[in-house]
Amino acid sequence: MRVSDRILGALAAAHASGVRRSFLRSARRATITQANFLKRLLLDRRQTRFGREHGFLAISDYAAFVRQVPIRDYDGHAPYIDAVRRGEVDALFPSGQRILMFAMTSGTTAQPKYIPITPTVLAASREAWNVWGVQAILDHPGSIVRPIVQVTSPMDDHYTPADVPCGAITGLLAENQKKLVRRFYTSPPCVAQIRDPLSKYYTIMRLAVPRDVAWLVTANPQTLLILARVANEQRDVLIRDIHDGTLGAQFEVSERVRAQLQPRLQPDPVKAKFLEACNARHGGLFPKDYWNLGFRAHWLGGTMGLFESQFAEHYGAVPARDIGLIASEGRMSIPIEDGTASGVLAIRNQFFEFIPEAEYGSQRPTTLRSHEVEVGEVYYLLLTNGSGLYRYDVGDRVRVTGWLGQAPMIEFLSRGAHACSLAGEKLTEDQVVLAMRKAVAGLPTVDTFVLAPRFAGTPHYRLYVDESVAERLPNIASMLDAALCDVSSEYASKRKTMRLNAIELMSLPAGFLSQRDRSLRAKRAHTAEQFKHQYLLPRPGLDDDLGSSATAFSAAG
Repeated sequence: MRVSDRILGALAAAHASGVRRSFLRSARRATITQANFLKRLLLDRRQTRFGREHGFLAISDYAAFVRQVPIRDYDGHAPYIDAVRRGEVDALFPSGQRILMFAMTSGTTAQPKYIPITPTVLAASREAWNVWGVQAILDHPGSIVRPIVQVTSPMDDHYTPADVPCGAITGLLAENQKKLVRRFYTSPPCVAQIRDPLSKYYTIMRLAVPRDVAWLVTANPQTLLILARVANEQRDVLIRDIHDGTLGAQFEVSERVRAQLQPRLQPDPVKAKFLEACNARHGGLFPKDYWNLGFRAHWLGGTMGLFESQFAEHYGAVPARDIGLIASEGRMSIPIEDGTASGVLAIRNQFFEFIPEAEYGSQRPTTLRSHEVEVGEVYYLLLTNGSGLYRYDVGDRVRVTGWLGQAPMIEFLSRGAHACSLAGEKLTEDQVVLAMRKAVAGLPTVDTFVLAPRFAGTPHYRLYVDESVAERLPNIASMLDAALCDVSSEYASKRKTMRLNAIELMSLPAGFLSQRDRSLRAKRAHTAEQFKHQYLLPRPGLDDDLGSSATAFSAAG
């Protein structure tokens, strides 16, 4: 490590530590921090079209805010966001505000959600990452000024009519990271442009394996498992590439990206010999053999925790730090300890409201502010933030786990009651029903079915249908799989990047699903009139009664 790097690293760490101390001070007075954030935001946006239509000038306190602004999901915000995408920035922002990009995520229909990202939003995101990163490094001091494996996606998947990029905010963050920090990333931003998943995973590991990696960070833990497996499966090619200073021609990497990577592809016979010895000794090549990791960083909450048992085989006994509850809409928590999905509410980034679980979905639910929640209780989150979202129903179900000063600690439990996310695909029941309609368009309707998540190795979904449907439409599982890729960009991404396997078709005795619904309706006699067939099960294991009565069905019969 160069002396200059150590000096600059110390200066950067001192600055980031100051950001962390400022956040902790804010946490001690979180109630006023939240109130001030809302006041400043409403004042700044009072002359926007949204502000005028909702009487921001007349809002003097939280009660008035609740009266003037209804709870909305994305569809309720879409007309304003669509106007911004067309270049009408003052629909949501002060005139002249620069829009850096639109962060994309899957919507409840085939149309993705577009979240506007401004310089202020980017600065808030960077500040929160600084708080998270400084605490993680302080807890793992051996990881400072050492290489970092970061996995990102491109920020410019496509452009709006106003020529603003649309894509992943991780790409924007990587492009705008401090030069000193970027120096320690094992992959430059151009790697995000590699479209073929296997080629991208291999390239990341080709660049990272020869380095003294301290930690890895990405949202989905499955990505880290795939990286380790790809490096092992391609170990002969990998060792040869490291020895020769090359990047295998068989991988789909453009000449432009290869040219940008060339300075990093120096021959390293010594490292190649070390890797050959590891392979001979262990009969494989995994990160636990060639890296001295301080920690790994990814989601631990919800279904993501199911992947944890697979890490020891590939990474050894390396502690895990949750990166926090983060969505395209904004960051909601900042974890400060290993091994837990719980984190401090990100009180400086946005204004939060909480709907008690029992009232979620009702016409006029109770909404609580951050200081009014109770430890142990479960809530759904509403966000108001710099991206132009107001009382936005993000659909995340969280539990309050404790307090840091006046700031609640929260942990992610799941998406909404009618959603599932095994690998980050965030499927909703609306998407599943829409996809089935698309899949059987022009064919006899499939009225009753159940799609259930299965977790084993690479996760996948099971499609349960009556045997008559399976016999009539033997390819219905692959048809639904293709339709889901059309309907949900997140599902398509997880299928393409090998984080989800294809849907498995399961055949049930005639009338089984109808009888199951009758039994469930009878058990809920006090709300029988509200009973609805559930097409998507939100968690693994909820299909045990179906699985015990079903048989696997293949197109071949």
